[in-house]
Amino acid sequence: MMDLILWRHAEAEDAAEGQDDLARALTARGEKQAARMAAWLDRQLPEGLRVLASPARRTEQTAAALGRKFKLRSELLPGGSADELLGLAQWPRAKGAVLVVGHQPVLGQTVAQLLGLPEPACAIRKGAVWWLRRRERQDQSQTVLMVVQSPEFL
Repeated sequence: MMDLILWRHAEAEDAAEGQDDLARALTARGEKQAARMAAWLDRQLPEGLRVLASPARRTEQTAAALGRKFKLRSELLPGGSADELLGLAQWPRAKGAVLVVGHQPVLGQTVAQLLGLPEPACAIRKGAVWWLRRRERQDQSQTVLMVVQSPEFL
């Protein structure tokens, strides 16, 4: 069994003229969103969790709200693919849980691919978590959507 937890970065500032997109920071609202979601996640997450985050400032700040060690991975930068994300997470071969803090549209593309949705991507709200589980049931592999949580509802 493997859990893949996808966490979209919280609300970030709009890019100022000439500002590098990767340097955009969370807004005050985004900091609150990240803190609320981190508090909820901290109560749910299993021991031995691996946390991976995009090196964009807004995703680093979102991941840091959790207060756990995390690794920055360039494969998670904007413009990446669902296949790169799944390879990095070692889905579905790894055991345990992986939390990926990243960006749209790749998070939504990953969800759509894993759930076999006809749309190329799911819309994932800023600061929201989608928790998927790979399990074996009657000699069949299944991907199960365990929970979708948005910071607005915490």
